[in-house]
Amino acid sequence: MLIIDALIVILCILIGVRKGGIAVAFAGAFGLAILTFICGLRPTSPPIAVMLIILAVTSLAGTLQCSGGLDLLVKWAEILLRKNPNHITFLAPIVCFLFVTFTGTAFIAMALLPVISEVAREAGVRPERPLSVSCVASSHSIVASPLSAATAAIVGVLATHNVTLGQIFAVLFPSVLIGIILGAFSVYKRGAELENDPEFQRRVKTGEIAVASKSSREYVPTKEAKIAVVLFGLSVLGILILGSFKELMPSWVVNGKTVTMTVAHVIEILAMGAACLIMFICKVKPAAVAKSGVFNGGVVGVMVCFGVAWMADTFFAAHKAEMVANFGAIVQAYPWLFGIALFAMAAILMSQGGTIAAMMPVGITLGIAPEYLVALAPAACAVWFFPIQPNLITSVALDTTGSTSLGTYLFNHSSMRPGLVICISSICVAFALAKVVF
Repeated sequence: MLIIDALIVILCILIGVRKGGIAVAFAGAFGLAILTFICGLRPTSPPIAVMLIILAVTSLAGTLQCSGGLDLLVKWAEILLRKNPNHITFLAPIVCFLFVTFTGTAFIAMALLPVISEVAREAGVRPERPLSVSCVASSHSIVASPLSAATAAIVGVLATHNVTLGQIFAVLFPSVLIGIILGAFSVYKRGAELENDPEFQRRVKTGEIAVASKSSREYVPTKEAKIAVVLFGLSVLGILILGSFKELMPSWVVNGKTVTMTVAHVIEILAMGAACLIMFICKVKPAAVAKSGVFNGGVVGVMVCFGVAWMADTFFAAHKAEMVANFGAIVQAYPWLFGIALFAMAAILMSQGGTIAAMMPVGITLGIAPEYLVALAPAACAVWFFPIQPNLITSVALDTTGSTSLGTYLFNHSSMRPGLVICISSICVAFALAKVVF
């Protein structure tokens, strides 16, 4: 039955991925129905805590987007990149990392890709270099952000094992940043320079592209956008402080015992409260938030957790004894093996948050130490592995020089090299930091 149930889970995930988007969630729910009504498995409880955190933080990010705050952040990033064009290969992925970790959404990285491509070409730098590493950097930055769906999933799963948001941030923020820097080094001299690139020269001669000319966009930030960014930043700071120091949390005496507010509730309350302030102070229309790309992406993330994570948790709970007996000792001795499973699931699901919500409870069941699960989180960022990631596809479309490629053999696309370097190096650094932080 273990093999049959496993095949049902895998098949439903693959069917949902084939359709894409929210279909993944529906396919997961269909698989859960088969496991429950046909195979006789007892369903576990859906991951409500994770789902509510994701909904809260994406509501905040969506409100920031509608206030003009995201546009302001993109403009600041553009100014920084244009001031240092010759260092675009290193600066672009670092800027993407900082902005994604601050906002908790890769949406802002998507907005930066046209700027990165344009600045690189103006500076005579092969656009493939900064574009390829920036796409992967934005994917990995998600697990280093205190406001992302992936971090919400980590907190939701590991909070009951005395893992704080501060510990997660202290391990993943520097490790992912170091990994991104190493990833930039891996492509620093990749490919021919533009003046020596035959494809670029062919496109110039045939008139497919014109000689690059510097341009500037007129942008005047509104007062509301500035206020929104400040309020957003204060909420992020508040979540980090309260999530890192348990003694600062509100507490109550219930039946003679002291009960402290959970990290999940802190994130939900502060995120929703900040969204309320931004909405009223910055005059954001509620309907606009509901239609925003960031919020809708969060809703899809919630549904993926609802369907896929619930199905996976039901499967592993039913076969817990068998899984522990067959694989527990191995993954406890070699926890990096579990990272391979995370990597494969992320490449299929195309969702960091959904992967962590589905797989982290499995790691706990198999007896992997919580600090090792935190260190393995970058493996859940392998959404770039197949050349179907929106950021990668967009970067190819934006690169008029033809240097950025989706590859001809599925696995030789432009982001593969920096992706592997960032993922592996981030995990190695995270394991070292975990021994110090925990």
